[in-house]
Amino acid sequence: MQCFKFLKVMMFLFNLIIFLCGAALLAVGIWVSVDGPSFLKIFGPLSSSAMQFVNVGYFLIAAGAVLFILGFLGCYGAHSESKCALMMFFVILLIIFIAELAAAVVALVYTTMAEQFLTLLVVPAIKKDYGSQTEFTQVWNSTMDGLKCCGFNNYTDFNGSHFVEENKVFPSYCCGKPTNSTEGPCTEDKAREKQVQGCFNQLLHDIRTNAVTVGGVAVGIAALELAAMIVSMYLYCNLK
Repeated sequence: MQCFKFLKVMMFLFNLIIFLCGAALLAVGIWVSVDGPSFLKIFGPLSSSAMQFVNVGYFLIAAGAVLFILGFLGCYGAHSESKCALMMFFVILLIIFIAELAAAVVALVYTTMAEQFLTLLVVPAIKKDYGSQTEFTQVWNSTMDGLKCCGFNNYTDFNGSHFVEENKVFPSYCCGKPTNSTEGPCTEDKAREKQVQGCFNQLLHDIRTNAVTVGGVAVGIAALELAAMIVSMYLYCNLK
């Protein structure tokens, strides 16, 4: 009986935190979507390009809504001892867990396939929008500067692009130098000689370099989800 009460309290507190985090994410997501300029004033110009590129507002709304509903079901189920709420909590968490597991398997087994799929999407966008759309260009410049990379695969992604056709040079990152470098323009011959890695390969390299940290975080999240599912099912089975 004491174990039941303890798990009930811990279930309530744990999901109360999830509920509050979900509410906060939901509020920020709605704020970004409705009043983007105010958000940009606080977080600076870089957030503008990021928001245009990945549509942060809608992502935050979706993530916040899931956490909000999950936290509410957990709190309500533990507090009112509702079997229906606990079962819904368990099912939603199980779906999230299976989706994460499937994503991990795909990432490990089908990395090459993912690279080919992304190449079909990203490379045409680079050829079309890099140098012509300010937000897209800023995002890629920040990415290439941060990861010390060039394009998605390599410098050849810029062949025939709007940027190269207009400026007759490649982005300076493809020659391993920042935009304010005084070493002269980055020509195709220089880019071929430098052989700067593409951003996809560089990102994979960074992930593999920090595989222990990434794996530890993933295992920790999976353990919390499993623990929450076990506790919710324990409470469900022991409710009268």
